[in-house]
Amino acid sequence: QENEIKCLTAEIEHLKNFGCLGVSPSLEGLRDENAKLKYRLNFLRKSLQEERSKPVRSMININSCLQEIFGAAIQAAYPELENPPLVVTPSQQPKFGDYQCNSAMGITQILLKTTEQKVSPKEIAEKISKNIPANECIEKVEIAGPGFINVHLRKDFVSKQLSSLLVNGVQPPAVGKRKKVVVDFSSPNIAKEMHVGHLRSTIIGDSMCRLFEFAGYDVLRLNHLGDWGTQFGMLIAHLQDKFPDYLTISPPIGDLQAFYKESKRRFDTEEEFKKRAYQCVVMLQSKNPDFIKAWNLICDVSRKEFQKIYTCLDIALTERGESYYQEMMKDIVQEFEDKGFVQVDDGRKIVFVPGCSVPLTIMKSDGGYTYDTSDLAALRHRLYEEKADIIIYVVDSGQSVHLQTVFAAGQMIGWYDPKVTRVAHAAFGVVLGEDKKKFKTRSGDTVRLIDLLEEGLKRAMDKLKDKERDKVLSEEELRAAQTSVAFGCIKYADLSHNRLNDYVFSFDKMLDDRGNTAAYLLYAFTRIRAIARLASIDEEMLQKAAREEVLILDHEKEWKLGKCILRFPEIVQKILEDLLLHTLCDYLYELATTFTEFYDNCYCVEKDRQSGQIVKVNMWRLLLCEATAAVMAKGFDILGIKPVQRM
Repeated sequence: QENEIKCLTAEIEHLKNFGCLGVSPSLEGLRDENAKLKYRLNFLRKSLQEERSKPVRSMININSCLQEIFGAAIQAAYPELENPPLVVTPSQQPKFGDYQCNSAMGITQILLKTTEQKVSPKEIAEKISKNIPANECIEKVEIAGPGFINVHLRKDFVSKQLSSLLVNGVQPPAVGKRKKVVVDFSSPNIAKEMHVGHLRSTIIGDSMCRLFEFAGYDVLRLNHLGDWGTQFGMLIAHLQDKFPDYLTISPPIGDLQAFYKESKRRFDTEEEFKKRAYQCVVMLQSKNPDFIKAWNLICDVSRKEFQKIYTCLDIALTERGESYYQEMMKDIVQEFEDKGFVQVDDGRKIVFVPGCSVPLTIMKSDGGYTYDTSDLAALRHRLYEEKADIIIYVVDSGQSVHLQTVFAAGQMIGWYDPKVTRVAHAAFGVVLGEDKKKFKTRSGDTVRLIDLLEEGLKRAMDKLKDKERDKVLSEEELRAAQTSVAFGCIKYADLSHNRLNDYVFSFDKMLDDRGNTAAYLLYAFTRIRAIARLASIDEEMLQKAAREEVLILDHEKEWKLGKCILRFPEIVQKILEDLLLHTLCDYLYELATTFTEFYDNCYCVEKDRQSGQIVKVNMWRLLLCEATAAVMAKGFDILGIKPVQRM
């Protein structure tokens, strides 16, 4: 295609030189030789662009493959059924095969309702089995119980997929065309410190972005800062009093939280100050340069503090606060008025959305705008300017009613069709203390996020020293292990819980190196990575073996591990649909424990008991170790956790 583009471009240039390229966009114009060439050139460029934007390779989702196979079998067996149930799941026990198709019971019910035929599920399962098309993955099927179809996979198919993973690396499942995804997360308020409440949105949002990026989507990570509003009036008035020369000398605001509290106290107790604060809001909204400078100074102090946390947690964001949408507010109100959706209530302009209990206030009685207006403006901008296919709001559950009303208003006015564009609220519960109450300091204050991260670092180092890691690791390795464990454990503790539930924050539990914790998984990962190293097998030798060796999966623990590794694309696909990241954590823990079973039963490296010399290296088993580590590493990457080579 690239060569053809070069040739066609040269040909068009040649025609241009002879003045022949007056191209009509109509079909008649295509009859001209030059127009045909240009049409072909544009087509090629577009198709090449689409090809390049796709992930180069993808991993096979075995569950999806089996669904296609059984979908075709059910269609062939019962062509009269519309949308028959298609249920394929991994088997829980080896005696039931590797996967199960449990559609027969559902089809029995449908046939009874639609045709009044009473057919046993077993009979239906047999008919489905007879219609299974030729395929490369199924060894055999067996019918069990009332009508379960147990599926046994072909060993050579599984072996081939594992070899592909080792040669090509861990790839995403095929997800269709590349989509534009906007994720709104973190979103702290200027002049207020980030607290433990911001932790969940920041961690969950970052991990969702990493997942979509891994799937090959174009992801915009947005930080919808609270950087506009009436509170800036009191902050600017206080700044003018405390640092009158702020326009020429940058004010040394060290503690913005204390600065905010001082200005709030004055606003609540000093009537004259309160009046001046309101005047400052008017001056700021009219874009007075001196007031814009004061606003920028306050925002910059906050930004620096926020960035310390984002750097610690290795999180990248594009800042786009409420101020960004101010100029769009007037048009939003106008659009809702033009379409007849606005009612006036006591001077306020409100919008009632069908099916929603609370109306949106898009303009206050004093002519000011609200959060409702800025959220509508943000939604419209993301749909029309960013051209997003998927928009995810990672915001606490308390905002559910508000966001659902904003989304419904967007649909009502015709901004998007939910069948085409996905707009979703990825809600989450609150962080609780070990007393099961809202997480607070002993004095009852909200826990500052920076204090929490520093405490995590201290506890991680204590844990490492307790395990005498400081005696075997260099200073640099110890520091790397400390940050890996501290921040990895904080992230994993959050992500391993269903985000819809509240979760109890406990350093003791998250730093425990037993059970489903980051500490356990990080340690398991370093052990797996060390197996080949201790056998003096380097990366090059492993790559050569991956291309040449056949992975033998004769031992039941080899087979179990091989299948578990290949379930990774299924897990990714599921989370792309339901946005529940704890599924990935559960899978990584299952993979680590399945690996332990394999390692305890299957010698990878055999040594002489007397001398300790290596007698034999079972390369296919080392490759299974390598495949496990590769999938774990990718899982960690999606969760935003950085493993280390030595711990």
